[in-house]
Amino acid sequence: MADSGEVIILSDDDDDCDDDLSCLILEEEEEVKKADCALSQSCLDEDLVVTYSRSAEVLPHARYDCPIHPFMATDRETASPVASNQLICDQCFCYICDKLASSCVVWTCSGVCHCNSHKRSGFWSNIRNNLLLGGLAAFNLTLLEIDSHLRQAEAMLQSFRQELSVKFISFTKGRTLQEYGVTQENVQGLIYDYTPVYEFVSSFLNKADKQDSRAAAVLNLGAAEDFIRHFQVSGNFILQSPIADPAQAKILLLQRVIASVQRLMLTMDFTPEFINKLQNFYKKLHFPSDLKNMRNSLFVRPWNDVLLVSVLKGQNVSGVRKERKKKDVLTESFTVILHRMDLLQRQRRYRELCRYLRVVQTDASKLLQQVQDLIPYFMCLEGDFTSALTCLFPSVRAPASHLSPRHFVFYLRIFTTATAPRLVVTQPAQLCLSNVAWEPVKDAVPLKSTELVRFALKVQRNCPAVYADSHCWACLLAIVNVPCSLPAPSPHFLQEALDVVNAVLLGEHSANLLIPRSFQEAYPDQALLLLVTGALRLRILSGPLSPVLPVLNTFKENVWAFKWLCDGLSSSKERHDSFAEEIKREVENAGGENVFPYILPAPSEDCEQRSPGYQA
Repeated sequence: MADSGEVIILSDDDDDCDDDLSCLILEEEEEVKKADCALSQSCLDEDLVVTYSRSAEVLPHARYDCPIHPFMATDRETASPVASNQLICDQCFCYICDKLASSCVVWTCSGVCHCNSHKRSGFWSNIRNNLLLGGLAAFNLTLLEIDSHLRQAEAMLQSFRQELSVKFISFTKGRTLQEYGVTQENVQGLIYDYTPVYEFVSSFLNKADKQDSRAAAVLNLGAAEDFIRHFQVSGNFILQSPIADPAQAKILLLQRVIASVQRLMLTMDFTPEFINKLQNFYKKLHFPSDLKNMRNSLFVRPWNDVLLVSVLKGQNVSGVRKERKKKDVLTESFTVILHRMDLLQRQRRYRELCRYLRVVQTDASKLLQQVQDLIPYFMCLEGDFTSALTCLFPSVRAPASHLSPRHFVFYLRIFTTATAPRLVVTQPAQLCLSNVAWEPVKDAVPLKSTELVRFALKVQRNCPAVYADSHCWACLLAIVNVPCSLPAPSPHFLQEALDVVNAVLLGEHSANLLIPRSFQEAYPDQALLLLVTGALRLRILSGPLSPVLPVLNTFKENVWAFKWLCDGLSSSKERHDSFAEEIKREVENAGGENVFPYILPAPSEDCEQRSPGYQA
């Protein structure tokens, strides 16, 4: 190997090695002349030969690691320098200030004496940590956990506290009526308006939420530590705005802080230790009497909680876990539920989300019911249409009973096309307010026509709003009136169909809408069309349906089904005549263009109503 000119000194004395000592290096000396390195043959035969050496360059180091001046360690001596601890070299650093010892202004000051500090003392380590951590020390963070984002957060908190103090002092001084534009004679007094303080805190929280996730959590809680101490000043005049009153404004601000930190703890990759430190910091805050009920609001079950994991995996279907004499119930605040929903949707863990929503409990029961109405949608995204149908019609409080017409059409499209929009939603109203493109649902197959018809008719039976809406009827009839015309069934079949349809819709087992197989054997598609048409006949007999032309236009390719509808309507002369008038008015308003030629046969004078009507 060619001679590189580098010099390495090895020590065979293991006792001289100390991992805690500062590093010493040897710089490469200028190339040594070959004449100076001439070695005898006997030297060349040795395993190790020192050919050249120079003094090591001392790198910056803590005073207690100085290789020049000995250091005597004590636990907490601050009165005066111990031994020669005050002596320093050019590279000695102060352990507490983290700067050159020559720059430390209290290096030998009595009562402080930084020259005696060292890392093996818990006393000195705590002083160093508190000094370097600043305001972050209250969060019990270690120096290893501090990054540039948290450093910036600490600086932002310091600036915030100074400005907040000025704002609050201004609030306590009050403002005169004249400053508010009130100029009544013989009226004097002060108005104490907390609004500027509230707006300042809100602005800071807006900035905090834009920071790195850990920094955002620290900034929110740090701000809460200060504003919850604010108090009301009794004045002559009180403004009605909630944010003008410190008591109400603090509740609004603290609710926002809690929601933000909960969201971060649930959706960000925080370590359990860091979450623990955030929660402990919050618990130690000095809550005034009007906020004591929010002391435990930051408690959030971690994702690895035993009960929560068992629920998500489907191993626990009750949300209750008993261990010895203790009973653990899956109860969470509604904001936590919303945050979990958001994350599970983004991760497309829809089945786990449904398991969670079925058993979780909260004090906001009405809001939880709205969220649980989304379970059928989540099961659709999972590709399990059968379970989605089951979730729409449970024995108690069926979601289908309060579907809006738009939601009915929404689900009808999903079941018909096996496609759906990938949305992140927290309430049913959001399903119909998005322009997101529909995409195929993985592993999903469109429902068979029979299941589609049963779904639609059951919704109409349970939901008056859907039953009354003409657009819902038009959408359903567009499905059973297939694009191509269907051959007309035999007159005998049409005659018997009326009795079968009435039995399905009005019989004692009509709640389940069981369609006899024999009814669909000869004419399967026509049978479903007649079943829906029979339901439409009962709807028309029960009252006006407007607009009716879009509904009747679905029969253009199957005129025989329309005639069958008209025959059924002839059972009530009064309703038959009024329905004819409704059609006539709509045709006239439509200008008579592109409308189906509706001609209702006149009912017989002695006809009797054949059915009591289909009631939603």
